[in-house]
Amino acid sequence: MLQSKSFVRKTKQGKVVKVVREHYLRDDIYCGASFCKVCDTKGARFTSPESTILVLDTNVVLNQIDLLENPAIDDVVVLSVVLEEVKNKNVAVYNRLRALCSNTLRRFFVFSNEHHKDTYVKAMAGESPNDRNDRAIRVAAQWYQNHLGGATRILMVTNDRENKRKATEEGISADTVESYVKSLGQPALLDLLVQPHTSDDMEIEDLRPSKKKAIYTEHKPMSEITSGIRCGIYHQGKLRVNRYNPFEAYVGSESIGDEIIISGRGNMNRAFDGDIVAVELLPQDQWHNEASLHIAEEDDEEDDGVHLAPSSADVAPRSANPAQGSSDNANNSPSRPSGRVVGIIKRNWHAYCGSLEPMPMPAGNAGIAHALFVSKDRRFPKIRIQTRQLGNLLDKRIIVSVDTWDCQSRYPSGHYVRTIGDIGDRETETEVVLIENDIDARPFSSQVLACLPPLPWSVSSEDLSNPIRQDLRHLRIFSVDPPGCKDIDDALHCTSLPNGNFEVGVHIADVTNFVHPGTPLDSEATQRGTSTYLVERRIDMLPKPLTEDICSLRADVERLAFSVIWEMTPDAHVISTRYTKSVIKSCAALSYVEAQARMDDSRLMDPVTADLRNMNALAKTMRQRRIDRGAITLASAEVKFQVDTETHDPLDIGMYQIREANQMVEEFMLAANVSVAEQILKNFPQCSLLRRHPSPTKEMLEPLLRTAAAVGLDLDVSSSKALADSLDRAVGDDPYFNKLIRILATRCMTQAVYFCSGDLSPPEFHHYGLAAPLYTHFTSPIRRYADVIVHRLLAASLGIYKLPPIFQDRPQLTSIADNLNYRHRNAQMASRSSIELHTIIFFRKRPTDAEARIVKIRANGFIVFVPKYGIEGPVHLTMRGAKGGGEWVVDEQQQVIKKIDGTVSYGVLQTVKIHMEVVEPQPNRPKLQLTLI
Repeated sequence: MLQSKSFVRKTKQGKVVKVVREHYLRDDIYCGASFCKVCDTKGARFTSPESTILVLDTNVVLNQIDLLENPAIDDVVVLSVVLEEVKNKNVAVYNRLRALCSNTLRRFFVFSNEHHKDTYVKAMAGESPNDRNDRAIRVAAQWYQNHLGGATRILMVTNDRENKRKATEEGISADTVESYVKSLGQPALLDLLVQPHTSDDMEIEDLRPSKKKAIYTEHKPMSEITSGIRCGIYHQGKLRVNRYNPFEAYVGSESIGDEIIISGRGNMNRAFDGDIVAVELLPQDQWHNEASLHIAEEDDEEDDGVHLAPSSADVAPRSANPAQGSSDNANNSPSRPSGRVVGIIKRNWHAYCGSLEPMPMPAGNAGIAHALFVSKDRRFPKIRIQTRQLGNLLDKRIIVSVDTWDCQSRYPSGHYVRTIGDIGDRETETEVVLIENDIDARPFSSQVLACLPPLPWSVSSEDLSNPIRQDLRHLRIFSVDPPGCKDIDDALHCTSLPNGNFEVGVHIADVTNFVHPGTPLDSEATQRGTSTYLVERRIDMLPKPLTEDICSLRADVERLAFSVIWEMTPDAHVISTRYTKSVIKSCAALSYVEAQARMDDSRLMDPVTADLRNMNALAKTMRQRRIDRGAITLASAEVKFQVDTETHDPLDIGMYQIREANQMVEEFMLAANVSVAEQILKNFPQCSLLRRHPSPTKEMLEPLLRTAAAVGLDLDVSSSKALADSLDRAVGDDPYFNKLIRILATRCMTQAVYFCSGDLSPPEFHHYGLAAPLYTHFTSPIRRYADVIVHRLLAASLGIYKLPPIFQDRPQLTSIADNLNYRHRNAQMASRSSIELHTIIFFRKRPTDAEARIVKIRANGFIVFVPKYGIEGPVHLTMRGAKGGGEWVVDEQQQVIKKIDGTVSYGVLQTVKIHMEVVEPQPNRPKLQLTLI
């Protein structure tokens, strides 16, 4: 049956056009019940007539997704009208709902009510889209009641009073979410409900502000924000909260080309870390300078009034001597733009991990208890929740979601989602790391595993006879990786040619031979984006049979590869480049240490060692040429743990050592990535996936320049070449000085990002750090989805396969690139958090003294870096309430903090002796405390 739907819409040119769509209606759409007498029961989800089948309205799905994910809620009809409305309003909830519907262990059934001839409803004259959708939900619920003929109970669930009233009048059984959940007789489920928006009505006296008093300023309406941004009154950007001071945040604003400092909870005005906000600049006499920024002490709390709106003392530049000070300090340290949040453009609320603030159990231990949830991450405020299971939760790490935060409430309100485990347990705390960084660590589904070839797998005769694949098993190919590496995705060869040149090959695991576009395996990899490396385990992007066996280029087994092969002169000039799918057989899987030992041992003259030395000589030449071109050698404080194989406890900790062997492999991987970038862009100028590294702005480099100037260094940052040369010249008396300067330079850089070539112009493709006009990722397809996409582009450029249809869809490609950037950053943050967790476990029983370097000066102390352990943290010079601490004054120009009487001073990059031990100043928030010896 054919229906015509017509509507009017405005074109980009402003014309109004009438659009007529054909809408097909069918009578063979199944209801999803196995006990139905009429429908085909293949693929049915509802198996028991004793169960109640729920028909949900859109707002129930949008607001109560945490409840729906609980296994106690099942037998749910998800109408297509609801699915579409949820997709338009909240993509994150839509994805969670789709996951529920596709999970074979859950009984959620999608019913296409919009295409069923008995449930499709036409909009009536004067009816709003919202009212039409509510009517469609009621019609579908009525149809289910009639269709299943009393075989089971159908219940429409809605919190909309009017919708419920109409349903009841029409003879449909309807109920509110809360009433239905109460009928299940599981009181703990009520904790999962999003509470209706209420003001501050908590029964805790000292937290209870007056009903009438607004603690925060009302947010401006969106229309006012939009016009304010257009006129330059407001500035838009992402709010980032300082990890050492939760009462201080920054908003990077493109409109003023600088970061705006937001100081105090009052000026943050209910914004969370990661929110996109609108900011209004404060009058210039209230701007901050670096010297006035603080390290927050652990017992600073949100309910300290001083943090709600900064006092004039907080805002004015700090000086020790009021008689001489303020203007002097202002002269030698420029103040930076400071502002306050006037509105939230996009919320970044997600699930938060932490624990409940210790409190006495209420008398009788019955009914609802009000509690404050404290996030493990100090950057987030406390969250008020109601719970019926307080006794079970006080010693647990739990997950809480935020529901609302109105201007009369000191804290946001939220609800309990689930318990993770016991506080302090390593498995629990590791899961917290994964949840907080949105890392999907669930086992792969049966649909994903069904895409894998059966084990044991080996190269077949078809693979060897395939004309697209070259047999390179005769070559002396080897891999060089970190110790214990099982997911080996790259291998190398280097053969001397009769003409005195070298044939050099980079061979990369042919992952796309097994991961095909559009399969569940491909969708899963697209979503995960990258593998995540924690201290004690790896969360794979692809299932283990692929990562550790079928695709891994292990020694002495035949494997499929995608090879880039160059002919190079002895001074590393490329004569020719070719690309081929191949079959290889690695003769050695070496660790960096083993490869280095071979190259260093002059007694060893075997062929593999000779190849290593030749490759290393070429790599050194290539590296020098890259540096001459302006590539920057940066440094990071990478930490390496030695972990007990049985208990997974850390046994030792130290800085990660980079050897020549590491640099050799890196050089050839960079060269392969550049070659492939040129090849794919030449063939697909509009849809290539590339990687760019934007140049840092002058403002971003300011902290580095200030620090360098304070220690007598003149850094030239006019180009990457000028900066690279300056860093090479930055050598002090001690060997660690240069590395420290490079670490500080690394922190001023922008993030490198993936992008679709059609979205930007060629000058924007530039990679600042590598000083390369073009770059991509091709060399790690086992652990990065970006490389899988690039393998498909390379294969299509060689005419091996057709380009998958997704490459015609630019918006979809852009959205994949955005997800890859998000996942890549989250994986890095999770690795960092895992290191912090294991650092605390390691030092808990080992208080230690160590040398540290001062890297940042603050008004009440400084941030130090401990080279031996790769640890960074704050050192307070004055603890609140400490007697005889003396007053300190900051000279920002010289990057020095000194006692007012001039007896003691500390300068940036100075070496200090510190004591490190694990303390717990706040319950359930252990931290590594650094104190000056």
